[in-house]
Amino acid sequence: MTADASEPLAQIGVVGMAVMGSNLARNFASKGHTVAIYNRSPEKTRAVINEYGHEGTFIAAETIEDFVASLQRPRKAVIMVQAGAATDAVIEQLADAMEDGDIIIDGGNALFTDTIRREREMAKRNRHFVGAGISGGEEGALRGPSIMPGGPVESWETLGPLLEDIAAKVDGTPCVTHIGPDGAGHFVKMVHNGIEYADMQVIGEAYHLLRYAAGLAPAEIADIFTEWNKGDLDSYLIEITAEVLRQVDARTGKPFIDIIVDAAGQKGTGRWTVKEALDLGVPTTAIGEAVFARALSSALAQREAASEAELPAGELSTLEALGVDKPAFIDDVRRALYASKLVAYAQGFDEINAGSAEHNWDIKPGDLARIWRGGCIIRAKFLDRITEAYENDPNLPSLLLDPYFTGELQKGLVDAWRRVVVVATQLGLPVPVFASSLSYYDSLRAKRLPAALIQGQRDFFGAHTYRRVDMEGTFHTTWSGEREELSY
Repeated sequence: MTADASEPLAQIGVVGMAVMGSNLARNFASKGHTVAIYNRSPEKTRAVINEYGHEGTFIAAETIEDFVASLQRPRKAVIMVQAGAATDAVIEQLADAMEDGDIIIDGGNALFTDTIRREREMAKRNRHFVGAGISGGEEGALRGPSIMPGGPVESWETLGPLLEDIAAKVDGTPCVTHIGPDGAGHFVKMVHNGIEYADMQVIGEAYHLLRYAAGLAPAEIADIFTEWNKGDLDSYLIEITAEVLRQVDARTGKPFIDIIVDAAGQKGTGRWTVKEALDLGVPTTAIGEAVFARALSSALAQREAASEAELPAGELSTLEALGVDKPAFIDDVRRALYASKLVAYAQGFDEINAGSAEHNWDIKPGDLARIWRGGCIIRAKFLDRITEAYENDPNLPSLLLDPYFTGELQKGLVDAWRRVVVVATQLGLPVPVFASSLSYYDSLRAKRLPAALIQGQRDFFGAHTYRRVDMEGTFHTTWSGEREELSY
């Protein structure tokens, strides 16, 4: 229906009636809220009313002006349109039709620097702007996502109860909290997605090892993942991995996994995470390798050329020839998967902490672990442990240093991790996240790294100076002269 003066006003509005936007609107309506909906193409708005209008109270608008007029003050409008220019265009249209104190919420995957810019621009016009990361995909938008809103605290006070209504609930606690000012929400969602990249890749590596090292069929591996999902690896991604591997292609009768082209797509949030980590000087090696693995998978022509060139692989072997017991190897893969996932989460939280310090956001990592326990793609059982870790020590230097996770690593995880990486290398099977995560772990715990030599090299060719272990100050050796050490 279209708004008129006799109708009650909507508590919330949603712009963009593609699947995510329409599902979010339906979620609000299912919780008893009157929801205004608008799409640039009126046909989509009408289609939502025709198909889902019975689920709650909707006010359909065919113009932005009618849409804004149908909202209660302060007006609250969630934008669910394509990121970039389309989002900017809708923001301008809404801002022109709105009044002081009204709230515009961007629920898409926006780059956090764009959110910072938009928030500043809207503040100049006395409009509130909230960048809200929303995770959970289409089903989450409808049934209950994890929501990561940034923006002004005043906006959260008004918007918070509505978002708490539609968010996923774990132990009765809504999976939403105010993250921090301006771009904080979208920054956290960006890193969440980066962790997701690493999580998916390391699960893929585990599957690859079980398939091509242990020689198991997809259905057998599905059973293994189902069993793993009952323990420490209990998570949404492990659950759906079993479902994908169990699927049989209706056309060919082959395992579904075997008829999919092995080229993984990406929409950019993983790359953004790695780029920002580089700028912040935070080593997110697991996320980086996951992004590069997707890029390499998509380089199909290059991979085909390398395959045809028959690049030497060395003397490949089998588990049996290596004297590796298959059941023991399968359990080692489980342990290595758990350890590698832990590194990915630890690195993600490191980046969030660094970003928070850089932008003065005061993000609470424990709050993030809590709201990621339900609704989102990376929801997992061990997020309860991560929540506890940050509750016990909000200034934890690294998640790996929490006593619980240190204890887990001491229970044979590290030895299993090493065995898996060695076997994969001997068999010529790529495990970029397993291997890089183990190397990161070893680097983190090392008393000395080869960086001392690098500093010596830098001082030799560029007079970049160095510090000494036995005294304060900065030094340079005159390498081309008398090799006298100068202090600064």
